[in-house]
Amino acid sequence: MIKGTLCSLRHLQAADLATYIALVNDLPSRGAFFSPQLKSPEALRRDFMQTGFVTEDSELFIIEDEHQAMIGSITHFKSRTAASREIGYRLFDPQRNGRGYTSEATRLLVDYLFQAYPYHRLELLMDPLNIASERIAQKCGFTQEGLLRQAFFIQGVMRDAKIYSLLRPEWQARRATPHRPD
Repeated sequence: MIKGTLCSLRHLQAADLATYIALVNDLPSRGAFFSPQLKSPEALRRDFMQTGFVTEDSELFIIEDEHQAMIGSITHFKSRTAASREIGYRLFDPQRNGRGYTSEATRLLVDYLFQAYPYHRLELLMDPLNIASERIAQKCGFTQEGLLRQAFFIQGVMRDAKIYSLLRPEWQARRATPHRPD
């Protein structure tokens, strides 16, 4: 388990599976920036039984609040090069947005990835209209690099994606300063 002040990250356990499936497939909680594509409960159960949602290509963590309630998920997965990983996150309850959970979960995962693996580059991709996600990237020290034109099919249309990255030396410099600007 990776512990923070507001939240903790942990791997999904078998006892969590039914709750996780219900939350991840809840369409109204997805908002405008997530695909409405569902994954069948049977496929999710099978994937969990085979891998626990942890493979060389990806690793899923549950975000828990201070009361151990499952409030979201955060994952890292294979990117374009062996030296990089992409991070994706989602809170299950939109009323929890803006309270710092996702920023802290992202910081915790970034620290974990740079401390445990030789990755040199972490990436976040987001819809250009997703101001909340962009703010998380900025708060966590990521730098905007550019725009991937029409990169994702979401809500029936092709959408652009902003790309942000954080390099290991930038992360090390942030950790060396006593206060992280937010």
